Amino acid sequence: MESHSRSIVKTFTWRAIATVVTVCIAWIFTKDVWDAMGIGMFDTGIKLFLYYGHERVWDRVALGRQKPPEYTI
Repeated sequence: MESHSRSIVKTFTWRAIATVVTVCIAWIFTKDVWDAMGIGMFDTGIKLFLYYGHERVWDRVALGRQKPPEYTI
């Protein structure tokens, strides 16, 4: 199980990368850097919370997880 702080750090680092991509794509379509940045910030605000929730739900799902080996002494 991941800690909340690890999920939060992963959320912010991913959103930083995704925001740059969103702003670049919006800039291509709008041809206006301020509109593109506004779209990027709006997108980021919404998706930060969605991604964090997604991470926390998946942390409870056992699908694809492997159990750590048991050590005996």
